[in-house]
Amino acid sequence: MFDALKWIAGAAAAGAMIAAPAWAETRVTYKSAKAGTSYYQMGVQISEAMKAGSGGDIIVTVEEGQGSVQNVMEVRARGGDYVFTTPPSLVGLAQGGKAMFEGKGDPAFDEIRALFPIPSLTMHFVMSEASGVKSFADMEGKTILLGKGSFGAREGEKYLGLFGLEGKVNIADAELSNAVAALKNGQIDGFVTAGSWPAPNVVEAAASTGVTVLSLDDDQVAQTKRTRLVIPAGTYAGQDADIVTTSLPVVAYATTKMDDETAYQLTKTFWENKAKMAESAAWWAGVDEGLMSTITGKIHPGAIRYYKEAGIALTEGQM
Repeated sequence: MFDALKWIAGAAAAGAMIAAPAWAETRVTYKSAKAGTSYYQMGVQISEAMKAGSGGDIIVTVEEGQGSVQNVMEVRARGGDYVFTTPPSLVGLAQGGKAMFEGKGDPAFDEIRALFPIPSLTMHFVMSEASGVKSFADMEGKTILLGKGSFGAREGEKYLGLFGLEGKVNIADAELSNAVAALKNGQIDGFVTAGSWPAPNVVEAAASTGVTVLSLDDDQVAQTKRTRLVIPAGTYAGQDADIVTTSLPVVAYATTKMDDETAYQLTKTFWENKAKMAESAAWWAGVDEGLMSTITGKIHPGAIRYYKEAGIALTEGQM
């Protein structure tokens, strides 16, 4: 009887050892942007980094998103395995039931917690060298492609108004996907785009036709009420000086439904593998501790544990 009990205990222990890897595996859904965009590609890179950095213990499935607002709205029906990206300002609007969230408030929004920042949406005003445009004032009478319906298009239109150019530039009726070709053949003098930097379409335009990416002065940055961002000299072909522009911070979020250990491991693995991601995609080089200040709401307790271990200062509001 004693031997039988020993055999059962040994078998149970062996079974537990065999089963342990399956128990240790954490599966997460990462919802970002539409397939084909730089932000969807970032999601793929994060997925690969999480798998490699955790030795296969963290499996991230990338899910196509239909926009930042929708990503926030889905919090209402998602569980603890849901990670999504959105600007911090939208989380604040959701929690306050304001703007596009008016009449759509939900207690689930109050449970949103930040994990880590990702590359910011960065404004680029891209003018061809042939246009001779070196400043916003020079844009008068020129033909500009803004695109349609995107953050960059709305922001670009806003800036034209702020800087006294409303009605003084010709707005091309075309999709942003045609911008580089239109610039090459002289159909337009410039285009406006918002995305991570280096922006693939700006890289292509700079290498193929030569461009000037306009800088904003301090007064212009203040007028936009956006976050100041500097694109370092040499980012684009022919760019011999820093570009001062504006950005909209973007952050990866979860909710309090996610357990602290998972949030800790996701955050730790992200930061420890960010440099390696930057080797294959330069936009990750723009993510550093300085972006932590753009997180205006609360951070997940599991992520806070990592930041304390790493000696990264947090504000009282983030705790």
